[in-house]
Order: sequence, then structure tokens, then C-alpha cells
Amino acid sequence: MFEVYLLIDGKPKASSNEAKFERRNPLSAHSVSRAAAATVEDAQAAVDAAFRAFGAWSKTGPGERRELLLKAAEVVEARADRFIEAMAAETGASESWAQFNVQLAANILREAAALTTQITGSVIPSDQPGNLALAMRQPAGVVVGMAPWNAPVILGVRALAVPLACGNTVVLKGSELCPHTHELIVDALFEAGLPAGVVNYLTCAPGDAASVVSSMIAHPAVRRVNFTGSTRVGRMIALSCAEHLKPAVLELGGKAPLLVLDDADLDAAVDAAIFGAFANSGQICMSTERIIVDQSVADEFVERLAARAKSLPMGDPREMTPVVLGSLIDDAAVARCNAMIDDALAKGATLLCGGKASNTLMPATLLDHVTSDMKIYHDESFGPVKPIVRVNGVESAITCANDNDYGLSAAVFGRDVSRALEVAGRIESGICHVNGATVHDEAQMPFGGIKASGYGHFGGQAGIDAFTDLRWITLQTTSRKYPF
Repeated sequence: MFEVYLLIDGKPKASSNEAKFERRNPLSAHSVSRAAAATVEDAQAAVDAAFRAFGAWSKTGPGERRELLLKAAEVVEARADRFIEAMAAETGASESWAQFNVQLAANILREAAALTTQITGSVIPSDQPGNLALAMRQPAGVVVGMAPWNAPVILGVRALAVPLACGNTVVLKGSELCPHTHELIVDALFEAGLPAGVVNYLTCAPGDAASVVSSMIAHPAVRRVNFTGSTRVGRMIALSCAEHLKPAVLELGGKAPLLVLDDADLDAAVDAAIFGAFANSGQICMSTERIIVDQSVADEFVERLAARAKSLPMGDPREMTPVVLGSLIDDAAVARCNAMIDDALAKGATLLCGGKASNTLMPATLLDHVTSDMKIYHDESFGPVKPIVRVNGVESAITCANDNDYGLSAAVFGRDVSRALEVAGRIESGICHVNGATVHDEAQMPFGGIKASGYGHFGGQAGIDAFTDLRWITLQTTSRKYPF
């Protein structure tokens, strides 16, 4: 049993009313973590602590911030075993997925460290004689970051790394589904030497999340909000941010299409589809959610894809290795996937492999001949249940790819690279990979979506732009004449 506390102004604390909530392992249903359930008063205290720390932290030199972030990356890597244990216990994640989380999270911290000296400005030519006009970026203030459970180390670190590099202070709200995993990130930062109050950590019971988050967004010291999670919750956060005129970065749901054109390298496309569709049991925002295949190559592609999917190892990651398909996050996820299978089969789809599950271990499932009247064609499964849509020609493939409210990631496979690149340019998504999987993330890239997948970007220069204020400052170097 992991005991999880709030961290406010560098001190671990129980909630102000002593309330707690439990997280159970999705497979065994045994309690694995017991966390403090923050109140609105706790949330306000966390923002107040971050605001008090902002003055000193925002004035630290880039070298000092860089060294702390680099040290934090080392600590995260050194604690890999703890992260692997926590993710398996709280989310049922496989060891390979947890290791990938740790590696990319450490890279995110290192990239953020490199950005501390890239927060630059410019001199703008002025029509006013003797006027030196400057465009300058400066820290925004307190940032509220909210991270989900599905890639908890990657997304927990992403919620705070670039904001810290830019000189902001942070309140991180952890997921109620992995409170200890997210707590480990904050512990690593303070072991690296981060000053008290620069990062504060909150966990809250699911029923309290709306009031806790709303109170933080409304706090006058909060100047930026970032959230990664469902589109449903993202819309509510966007409304609250709009009410209080708070800029936000929102990375929400996805229905990533993978297009297999008539000239695709089928082996490469199968490799990418298997990885993109079934990594972390399909519980990734970039997961391949619709496999769109040209009819001329569909039979051969589908045969190869199904053979590979059937061979993927599945099991409890605490008891066996290697595992590709670990646990789904909860019974609700299983029920959603089962309902999609039932709906598709009732409307004429063909089950190639896998099928419905009776617990949170769900096999790799492929449904062929999926059409637009089936729920799985439009809705995000967020599980290892994937539809195959057969199309005739490039135009039909593009139309199918864009026939969706989401727009996060996409992929196109074709040997004619010029044509494939032209297709990629017409797909409505923030990210698109030619001859690569839909699941691809690097710390320095401008990561973000469009449409119902959110707005704003994490990573690289885009991250600096998101978490700093751009100011116009002038210096009049000569005397100036005014009209009156």
C-alpha cells in the first residue's frame, strides 16, 4: 500500500479535512495506494505557495534552472524500478511501457534544461527616431498542470518541465488513478534540489475534481493551465479558462487514422499498425484508432496484420514478462470496448482476432469491413479494439481519415513518397507521420492537435511560446518630439 500526501510549499501534508481515497489494482481489485483527497482550501494553499515561490524562481539564471532539470532527469532514471512498480500496481501497465515512460520523461527534462537559454527575444525596427523596440519573453506566473494515468510519467513530467524551464512555478494535479506514480515525479524534482513551493502536488477524490480544478483556474495568481485527458473534460476546462481569461494548452482525445495506400510497403505498414494500435493496450492518445486500407491490397494486408495481432503476449505485468497487452484501466473501459464489438458485429463487421473480455485483460482485437454506421468508426475505443475500413483510392482514404471530430495524430504509408506527403498535408491533424506509426513522441517536437483534440502545443519553441508572456518594451535613446 502506497501512502500519498499532498505537497504544498515543500512539505508533505494530509488534506485539510483528513479525507483520503483509494486506488485499486485493475486486475486484482486490491487497494494499492491511499491518497490525500485535497479540498478547495488545499488547492488554494498550493497556488498561494507557488505564487510566493514565483518571485525568486523567476529570477534564477538559466544555468541554475538547467542544472536542476538535468539532475531531475538523472533521478527519474535512477528510480525506474519504482516507476515500473507503481505503474503496474496502479494502472496495470506493462514493464516495457513503463520503461518507455521513464526514458522519454527523462528526455523531456533534458530538453527543458536545454530550453532555458533559448527563451529569446528580438529587436523590432521602429519608425520613431531613437526608439529601441524590444520583443521580450518572460515567465507567465503560476501554471496549473493536469496529467492523466495512461502515460503517467511522460505526461506528468510534460505538464511541468517546460513551464519550470521558463521560470514559472507549478501546481501539478495528479490523476486519481495513479496518485503514487505522479507523486514519484515530484519527489524526484525535490531530490534534485528544487526549492520549496516551486512545484506543489495535489491529489483529489474523483467527485471533488471539478471544484478543486475550478478553484485553481479562478485563482488570480494562476496565469496558465495545461491539461491532457478526455475531450469531454477538456471542454469543461476550456470553458472555465475562457471565463477567467486564462490561456490553456489542451491535449485531448484522438481517433488517429493509419492510411495504407495501394503502393504501401505492407510489412512496414503492419509493423507500424501493430505498434500504434496495441502499445499500452491501445490506451494512448495517439493510438491507431482506424486502419484505412486501399481495397487493392486489403486482403493481403489484413491477413498479415491479423497473424501478428494474434501473437501478441497478454497478461498481468506483475506476474509475467514480456507482456505487450497488460490490463485496461478499469471495468468501464472493458464494457466500452465490448459494446463496440457487439455493435460492429451486429452491423456486419467481421471479427478477425480477439474479441470481448470478461476482465481487464483484453486481447488484440481486429474488426474488418467496418462502416460509418458503426460506433467504432467514429468513437475513440481507447483500448485494443481496432477497426479496419476498406476504401477505393486515395481520395476515399483522405475523406475517411477526415470523417471525424478528432485531429491529433495520423499516419500514411506509401512508396511514392511525394504522393504520400501530399496526402499527409490534406489530413486534418496536428501530427502526421509518413511511413511511420501514429504513436511517436519526442521531447523537442511541437506536440498538439486540432479540432476536438484540443489546441496549443507542448515541446520545443512552441512550449516556450505557450508558457511565457510576450512583451513589447521600448527605450527612447534620444529626445522625442510630441504633437502637443
